[in-house]
Amino acid sequence: MLVPLDMLRAGEWAEVEEVSGQPSWVGRLAELGIRQGCRVQVLQPGATCLLNVAGCKLCLRGGECSQILVRPVSL
Repeated sequence: MLVPLDMLRAGEWAEVEEVSGQPSWVGRLAELGIRQGCRVQVLQPGATCLLNVAGCKLCLRGGECSQILVRPVSL
């Protein structure tokens, strides 16, 4: 089941299935490590979402997380 990244709670892991939006936005996220097939962990949900991406912390604003569709996974 695919859900927007902003639907996950703190501590949950997910695999990125799709990133939508302007090509420059999708490309920028790919440069930061958020692309199809990568795993991310939500460290802090909310308007300023804090993620663990490949051992690095990444902060996304507001509606940006809703453009990232993920499949929740359990480790």
